[in-house]
Amino acid sequence: MTLAVVTLAAGKGSRMKSDLPKVLHKLAGKPMLAHVLQSAAQLPQARLHVVIGHGAEAVKEQITGFPVSWALQAEQKGTGHAVAMAMPEVAPDATVLVLYGDVPLIRTDTLQKLLDETHDGHALALLTVELADPTGYGRIVRDDAGNIQAIVEHKDASAEQHKIREVNTGILAVSARLLNEWLPKLSANNAQGEYYLTDIIAMAVDNGVAVRAIHPHDEHEVQGVNDRLQLAALERVYQRGLADELMRAGVSLADPARIDVRGSLKVGNDVVIDVGCVFEGEVVLEDGVHIGPYCVIKNSRIGAGTEVEAYSHLDAAVTADACHIGPYARLRPGADLHTGAKVGNFCEVKKSVIGTGSKVNHLTYIGDATIGRNANIGAGTITCNYDGVNKFKTEIGDEAFIGSNSSLVAPVSIGAGATVAAGSVVTKDVGATELAVARGKQRNVEGWQRPQKKS
Repeated sequence: MTLAVVTLAAGKGSRMKSDLPKVLHKLAGKPMLAHVLQSAAQLPQARLHVVIGHGAEAVKEQITGFPVSWALQAEQKGTGHAVAMAMPEVAPDATVLVLYGDVPLIRTDTLQKLLDETHDGHALALLTVELADPTGYGRIVRDDAGNIQAIVEHKDASAEQHKIREVNTGILAVSARLLNEWLPKLSANNAQGEYYLTDIIAMAVDNGVAVRAIHPHDEHEVQGVNDRLQLAALERVYQRGLADELMRAGVSLADPARIDVRGSLKVGNDVVIDVGCVFEGEVVLEDGVHIGPYCVIKNSRIGAGTEVEAYSHLDAAVTADACHIGPYARLRPGADLHTGAKVGNFCEVKKSVIGTGSKVNHLTYIGDATIGRNANIGAGTITCNYDGVNKFKTEIGDEAFIGSNSSLVAPVSIGAGATVAAGSVVTKDVGATELAVARGKQRNVEGWQRPQKKS
């Protein structure tokens, strides 16, 4: 069976009050449309078709990583018209699955069950759901035997039909052969003046084609996003689902409602995550990692037994085991901490190696540097790595001691076991075990009178 997944993503989304096309608004750091395509792409033999309209070029630019056939709906004339725009590129023997770019939580297994109900194109399969408040949704009209007869849109429904709680999600699967027969017969003679895809249900009944329905796991899976309130609500649903998965994997979360994962978070055993943390991109937390409150960790790997204290930011950083970071530390891309290294409060590390057991504890900037084993970098130390045009390297050897408030002007090398006196500005290499003192000589003036405030 050839499968054509047609995702409708042409609407402006005026209720979002945004210049950004609605399907590009992000859930868990990723456009809603990308969530839909990711679920669809996991179906066997799926070929992805996306119907775009408002902000078409922006959608094409931002949705990458999927082999998509794009179809343009220049005028938004309804869902039936939108699907018709994609059909010229759909194989005539395909089964067509219709999805929506603003329904981001749809699950692959639900879609597979829906496709199974088409019986290789001999039936039309619908995804329906029962809602406590079905206002605004198309109602599923069944006969006395329970067979689906039609879908009536809310604005066209009678008072009696408004009482029906089973509603249409818009998601359906049917053969391309039948779609190509029915779509040209759609009429815009309705309250919206649009070509409703749902009108093909009545055509199926008239043609003796079985109409089958399944329900999703829960109603959140098929909820669409029309405004920012609905998007925020689905964000929390999505994040709570991820939090539950993490806890089932053995993670201790201080509060499952206060974690945000915007990518992939892989965890080992006995990981502890405090409140307010954000994980972006690809993040790995190995066994026994503790993450303090309000940390932001992006595209990083944290070694076993490492503690990251509150308000620390890590971006494309790697730590070995038993490191200690923060609070208020910033590890930028290329930060590489070896076993037992420490980077403390208000320190920034960029494109640098911090060797085994070395300490960078207070108010320090380390950039483009390599620090050996068991070195101590005093408070307020700066590696001056940039001359306004080029970057230069600083080398600090094993067991070196850098006194507080020192400036190391790169390119410069500090030898193993060397000492830099506090307050020094080092511009020349320091040999192994040497003491470097590079500061003005202190002079004490006796009888010094402080300035007096003039009356």
